[in-house]
This record gives sequence, C-alpha cells and structure tokens, in this order.
Amino acid sequence: MSQEFGQRSVTTRDDEIGEVLQTVPTARTDLTGRVLPQMTLGDGNIPGSLVAPPPPLPRSASPASRAAARFRVEGNAIVTGGAGDLGLAASRALLEHGLRGLMLFDLNAADAAAKAEALQAEFPQATVRFTKVDVTDALAVDAAVAETARLLGSVDALVGLAGMVGCQHAVDTSPNEWNRVLSVNTTGVFLCAQAAAKQMVKQGTGGSMTFIASISAHRVNYPQPQVSYNVSKAGVMAMVKSLAAEWAVHGIRVNSVSPGYMDTILNEGVGLDAAKNVWLSRNPMRRMGQPDELTGVIVLLTSRAGSYINGADILVDGGQTVF
Repeated sequence: MSQEFGQRSVTTRDDEIGEVLQTVPTARTDLTGRVLPQMTLGDGNIPGSLVAPPPPLPRSASPASRAAARFRVEGNAIVTGGAGDLGLAASRALLEHGLRGLMLFDLNAADAAAKAEALQAEFPQATVRFTKVDVTDALAVDAAVAETARLLGSVDALVGLAGMVGCQHAVDTSPNEWNRVLSVNTTGVFLCAQAAAKQMVKQGTGGSMTFIASISAHRVNYPQPQVSYNVSKAGVMAMVKSLAAEWAVHGIRVNSVSPGYMDTILNEGVGLDAAKNVWLSRNPMRRMGQPDELTGVIVLLTSRAGSYINGADILVDGGQTVF
C-alpha cells in the first residue's frame, strides 16, 4: 500500500479487484482529530418555544369557529410547480383556508402568470404573485425566496410540487437523463427547502414544508420502468426525515405526501391506456385520484391541525400500495 497524503490520494491493492486509485479528503491524522457537527433539538416544554404546542382553541368560540381555526392556514406560502394541475389545486385549497399571500414558482412563466391572475381574481383578499424559477438553480431559488419575503412580508410555508417523470429501461438510461431527473426531483427540493429555511430562521417564526414524494418511493411501479424517478422520490422521503430532525428546533416542520396515480395531464393519452389498465387492476378503488383529493392532506400539514406532524410521509393512493 502506498500513501501520498500531500496529493490527497491513496493507492491500494486487492487481489480480487486489482489496483484502485482512490481520492481521500485529507490525511489520516486530520480525520482522527475531527469533531462532527451535532444537531440541536428543540425543547417544547419551554413556554413560547417554537416547538411548544399551540395555545388551546377558545372554548368560548362556537364549534364551527373552532373547527375552522383548526384547519386555518396562516401567513404566506410558496408553491413550486404552481402552474401544474396539482399545484393549482393545492394553491386554491390553501387560499380557501385563509392563506394571506401566495407566490407561485414555475418555469412556465406564461401559464403561471395566467394561473396567478385567475387566483387573484378568485381571492381578492389575498395577494397572489408568480415568478419564473428553475428549482435546480441555487442562486435563482435564493433570489426568488428573498423576493417573496420582500413582496409578501414573510415566508411561512413551502409546498414543493415541482418535478418531472422519467420512464426508461435502466440499461438505456443515460447519465444525463439520470442526473436530470434527480436534479429536478431531489436536488431541486433541497435547494428550495434550504432557501426557505434560511428565511424562516431569519424571521424567527417557524413554518411548515410539504413535499411531494410518491408511491414510487415505497415500491417499484409496474409495468413502466422508471428507476431514476423511483430513486429521486425515495431521496425526497429520506431528505424530509433529515430536515425534520435538524430544523424542528427552529419551529420548522417538514413532511411529505406520497400520491398514487393522479388524473393529471401526465397520465393522459391513449399511449398510456395499457399501463393504466394495469395500475387500476392493482388498486382497491379501481381508479386514479383527482387533484383535489390531494389537497386535504396538504392543508392538514400546513395548518394548526398538523402542528405535531413532523418527518412523516402520508400515502394518498386509494390503496395502491396495499397489494
């Protein structure tokens, strides 16, 4: 074995695998002397703590008022992929439950502008805006989150719906295609989460984040091959748990939703009929979900009703994964 720590490399010999050149980050003495960073957990027993339970709903209020308050959505939210079918449905539901300000992030500026204008007309008491954002561009995401805080006054919730589908046989998947799917679906989620978390920590008010995972993160889809997509969504689920652990101390809850097959434009066209017949044959309800059927859990996770839900993934799939 030869070691050349000045060049940060190690050459090893193994009779089974031959000679391998590996790059190491630093010398062994530095590695053994390092100190790992550690998470700080919250203390919900301290009154006024960002992880303390919300105050009780007033008993003097009517049952209807308490029910409405339980699922009221406060403050301002960012919805990524806001111009899509699921993004629009989620945005409308959040506004229906009291959201004060909404910023749509989407690559399709023309479509997002039209959707924002329609939502603004439907909810004149709220402020609805849009901005063109590539979620894989860290600088663009940071700038968009900062602009949202400037225009709306704060960022209190993030709902991440931006994503893409990749269906290819594994042996035919190019490195570029693999990287493209993970860049949007996993790295893009992290960049948006990181930028929003920095803003929430700066505000000192906490917040909530809800990201879209998938049944594809729970088991292999059939009959379509889509390894890159499955891996990207499994990454979202793992990321959500990690961020929930790290950011709870700041009063930031992080969760995910795993939809089943939804009746959106992504699943339209006669070319998908054979696959859809297989999907439905394996679903106890024998149908796809409607975009509005995903909104209840998003409202739950964004509202007071979800105040003790953190690091969770909720399946909304009609029972697709029970078999």
